[in-house]
Amino acid sequence: MIGRSDEERVTPALWGMAAILTLGGFLSMFTSTVVTVALGTIAAGFRAPLDTAQWTASGYLLALAAMVPVSGWASRRFGTTRLWLVCVGLFAVFSALCATAGSIETLIAFRVLQGAAGGLLVPAGQILFATAVGPKRLGRMMAVLSIPIYLAPVLGTLAGSVLAERFGVPWLFLVNVPLALLCLLLGRKRLPRESPVDSRPLDRRGLVLTATGLPLLVYGLAEAAPIAAAAGALLLAVFVVTALRSPAPLLELRLFRDRRFSSAAAVIFGMGIALFGAMIVLPLYYLEVRQESLVATGFLTAPLALGTVLALPLAGRLTDRIGGARVIFAGLIVTVTGTVPLALLTGSDSYWWLSAVQVLRGCGIGLTTTPALATGLVSVPKERISHAMPLFAMLQRIGGSFGTSILTVLAAPGTVAAIAHAHWWIAGITAIVLIPAWLLVRAEASTKD
Repeated sequence: MIGRSDEERVTPALWGMAAILTLGGFLSMFTSTVVTVALGTIAAGFRAPLDTAQWTASGYLLALAAMVPVSGWASRRFGTTRLWLVCVGLFAVFSALCATAGSIETLIAFRVLQGAAGGLLVPAGQILFATAVGPKRLGRMMAVLSIPIYLAPVLGTLAGSVLAERFGVPWLFLVNVPLALLCLLLGRKRLPRESPVDSRPLDRRGLVLTATGLPLLVYGLAEAAPIAAAAGALLLAVFVVTALRSPAPLLELRLFRDRRFSSAAAVIFGMGIALFGAMIVLPLYYLEVRQESLVATGFLTAPLALGTVLALPLAGRLTDRIGGARVIFAGLIVTVTGTVPLALLTGSDSYWWLSAVQVLRGCGIGLTTTPALATGLVSVPKERISHAMPLFAMLQRIGGSFGTSILTVLAAPGTVAAIAHAHWWIAGITAIVLIPAWLLVRAEASTKD
């Protein structure tokens, strides 16, 4: 049997790095759902209206989005490991401050700061990891780093319900502190040290345009606020024009000239719509139609994450072995196959049947999203990964907000018919993503030839 080359072998050091960075990524995703599920408890605890309390969730997510574009520049300017460690430390500090907040306004302010730290933390970890593993191990290792993205919403929903009910609001935030300190301790010992690679000043105009435009667009799409969405889209359009003319832009948009990169980006955007938008639809079925509790709904929607996590190792291995494009195409077909039964929902479907369908759909998602990220990065020079990763993250967030906006309107009546109709839209959007996926297959084949 022919052994793997050093470029293909996954060493214990890489597995250790993967574990540390995965825990850091989990923190950022976990805390968003922990708070979202407990908004009613937070509002009651601070004697605040629910529409004010929801800004503890929205403020965090908008700050998260605002910091993504600057993550690439910050990693090049200060060193990716140093940036990651600082963000983990700040995340722990702001989590503790959230727990001590004496008013809803103070809590919202600390949550925004916590979101800013988290918005730099996740892409910094992805940049550090993608740079270290190299192209021949990228599929397998990025699959590992993707696990928290899919587990965090499930675990966050369950943990948020228990913590808010039994221990009180402060523990929604204090739970982050020991995890963050563990990340900080392990990261200081195990993560590689690298010197800053770019001393060029920050593209301030690009920062202003993206740090205002992206949150406005995300907020406008997610909250069905057309003026905010239009303003955000306009600001981002101005950024595109200026970035293409700048010798040192905040984000290197010229990467889209590569067919492989642009096709992978289209897949990531499309799956952002179909995946993150869909996360609100099936829970609505269990809550409104089947009259289940929030905790029960968390368990009933967990099979989707289970299927995704089960498929990720296979997706990673296949991506490294045969290329990601064909894996993505197959994953999209599986995802559509797993979505159609949900478009045929009735008010009395077996929970076992619905769980099996979710596992199938989750497997399709696992075979699609992470391979798209890995395949897009393979064509990117090592020194430009810090530009590519924020671009993918931005597209995924915009796609997720766009999907949330559309599907919220479709599923809002909370009836079986409305929820089934929304799933037809999800199946259709996923099917449309087959177009850029096929272009990616052709681009990958031409590269190998």
